[in-house]
Amino acid sequence: MCGISGFFNASMDFNVKRSYYEEILSQMKQSLAHRGPDDSDIFLTKNCGLAHTRLSIIDLSGGHQPMQRNLASFPFHIVYNGEIYNTKELRRRLETHQVFPSTNSDTELLLLSYLTFGADFVKEVDGIFSFAIYDERHTCLTLFRDPFGVKPLFYSTQNGTFLFASEPKGILCFPGVRAILKKDGINELFGLGPAKSPGHGIFHGFHEVLPGTYLTVSAEGLHTTTYFSLTSRPHEDSYENTLEKTRFLLTDAIKRQMISDVPICTFLSGGVDSSLVSAICATELKKQGKTLHTYSFDFEENHKYFQSNSFQPSEDRPYVDKMVHFLGSRHHYLFCSNEIQADYLKKSVDAHDFPCMADIDSSLLYFCEQVSKEHKVVLTGECADEVFGGYPWFHRKDFLSAHTFPWTPDLQFRTRLLNKELLSCLSLPEYVNCAYEKAISEVITLPWENETETNRRRIGYLNIRFFMQTLLNRMDRTSMANGLEARVPFADKKLVDYVFNIPWEMKAKDGVVKNVLRQAVRGLLPDEILFRQKSPYPKTYHPKYEQLLTGRLLTVLEDSSSPLLPLLDKTAVYAFLENPKDYGSPWYGQLMAGPQMIAYLLQFDYFLKKYQVELLI
Repeated sequence: MCGISGFFNASMDFNVKRSYYEEILSQMKQSLAHRGPDDSDIFLTKNCGLAHTRLSIIDLSGGHQPMQRNLASFPFHIVYNGEIYNTKELRRRLETHQVFPSTNSDTELLLLSYLTFGADFVKEVDGIFSFAIYDERHTCLTLFRDPFGVKPLFYSTQNGTFLFASEPKGILCFPGVRAILKKDGINELFGLGPAKSPGHGIFHGFHEVLPGTYLTVSAEGLHTTTYFSLTSRPHEDSYENTLEKTRFLLTDAIKRQMISDVPICTFLSGGVDSSLVSAICATELKKQGKTLHTYSFDFEENHKYFQSNSFQPSEDRPYVDKMVHFLGSRHHYLFCSNEIQADYLKKSVDAHDFPCMADIDSSLLYFCEQVSKEHKVVLTGECADEVFGGYPWFHRKDFLSAHTFPWTPDLQFRTRLLNKELLSCLSLPEYVNCAYEKAISEVITLPWENETETNRRRIGYLNIRFFMQTLLNRMDRTSMANGLEARVPFADKKLVDYVFNIPWEMKAKDGVVKNVLRQAVRGLLPDEILFRQKSPYPKTYHPKYEQLLTGRLLTVLEDSSSPLLPLLDKTAVYAFLENPKDYGSPWYGQLMAGPQMIAYLLQFDYFLKKYQVELLI
């Protein structure tokens, strides 16, 4: 994985002030150095500048970027972030057209495929990626992003110059760019946050290339092409064939994503998803005489304070132990303290450039930091619940009929803490409803689907385009902040496209959550693991953590210079901090309850200060 950035202007000659623009490129590159600590470089030509930082995973010596190849004596240049899993097929396709790559680098394969087949070649690419190709012949820049947005790519325009980067911080390096929040950005952060609308860049004038699209910029302007989207269609396979195909698609995705010139590892929670990924990886590595390294996460003294509830019914440790024995893996138990979890809230904002999933981010950021000391590549079980319907909102009637984002069923917990004048200006409920209506308008329902199935299809779509995107952002930023490449086999394009249309009576046959997945992989895991009730990413139940956060937010409330204060109703926040927090009623998802709301406000305060955010409401 890598960090990419650059700028383009068809009517400027950057060479006139070459050293000035090279310095800007160097600053953009340096801002993303955490994403690729192994190598870096910049490139500048008349109308375009490109910067790259590299994490070496494939072809360690032959993948230097920015990379150039010529067509009819005209130069073309690429900067690329990601991993391609069907390089053999892409290489064979090129060779049938008498095009022979000179390296084993997937970067070269992408550039040569573009030169040979045009931009639509991306439809044939299997992987996670964001990349930019500059065409000197036609003076145009094209940005590409993978089908489900596993790899990030932001862009903006400053006085006619088009800017892009893997993370917003790269764009903020360009002179004159300011971190401005207008009403829509505040609505995103307080209404949808830590999720956001697809394509929204939070800061004013910032955007994100939509998943499954490529964007071309030239003297004629900006043009976006959608090359992949989820489509609703009849499912014609029998139940038995559905199980067989699901098993093949998933196991094939995991095996393909093991490709690496450096050792891989897996995250192992003891749940069905991470256990399945780990089991297949362990089996494949054993064939090579190798042992899989696995990692599990928990919090210090959590066993003393754990509270079973409908969202988190059991602790992970007993199931992790069973899986380690089953796999024969070399396992690493990682633990996070209350202080580290609280301290890393700021580092999480540094990684995201925005307030994020509070301590669910900060702890994972710390864990990724520990894993990166030994490994560069990890496979995870992320996204299985979004794809196969593992969350309560797929099953409960109140969620299915709520007609809003099911992971944010009630905004009152948020709005009661905000300044009343700000609330009347924002029209926050209306903004959230508009985002919801726009999203479900993209879903094509099928004629024979009843109201329940129509709502379930919509929730499935929302999960993939909103909730899954939030978790993928979290996984990318927390891992890449530490130079660790995280891969997500459950977000495989072919798998998601297929499972999206499997009817619910197959997905949850006999009323068992994710039963089509469990039945499809029978024999690969012990039944005790295979049919374990869902338990999400762990969080701390230690009372000291809540006390620690409360003390820090009280300090913010007493700081008259805090930029957060004008946004809050201080009386309401003080009252909130005095009352016990209900872990059974999250304000976002399944894990973000009272303590996470405190943490989110702490992140918001730090965010406003660090980026010197201008509020223009």
